[in-house]
Amino acid sequence: MQLNHYLNFEGETEAAFIFYQSVFGGEFSILTRYGDLPSEDGVVYSEQQKSWVLHVSLPINEFTVLMGSDVHEQFCSPHPLGLNKGNNHYISINLEDETEARRLFNQLSAGGHIEMQLQKTFWGALYGAFTDQFGIKWMVNCQLDLEP
Repeated sequence: MQLNHYLNFEGETEAAFIFYQSVFGGEFSILTRYGDLPSEDGVVYSEQQKSWVLHVSLPINEFTVLMGSDVHEQFCSPHPLGLNKGNNHYISINLEDETEARRLFNQLSAGGHIEMQLQKTFWGALYGAFTDQFGIKWMVNCQLDLEP
């Protein structure tokens, strides 16, 4: 299991991560934009939002990856208090065991607010997000076996 920090912004992710890269060094291992997403019914992005960052990963060292994205209201369930500087940080749990992913999601989210149920995603993972009963925001991401 790996615990990482995941930051959310509204249109500032690229600027923030260029800054973090200047401080920590390194190269982005992933940088995708909303415009790269497969088109889905009902999901509409402005031209500006198509350039927003869907996901970026900046490895800090062999144990830590700083990740982030711009939050889009049609793609991510809104936080009940709104996205504000201060509540835009998640602890991201990345693991490879589906049973453990379900256990952690269910136990940590008990009594909290589920933003996205744990479910299969277009990027080949089991993923869910929630705020726990103490106000801490979590993401659980489990890469699924992609072999047929």
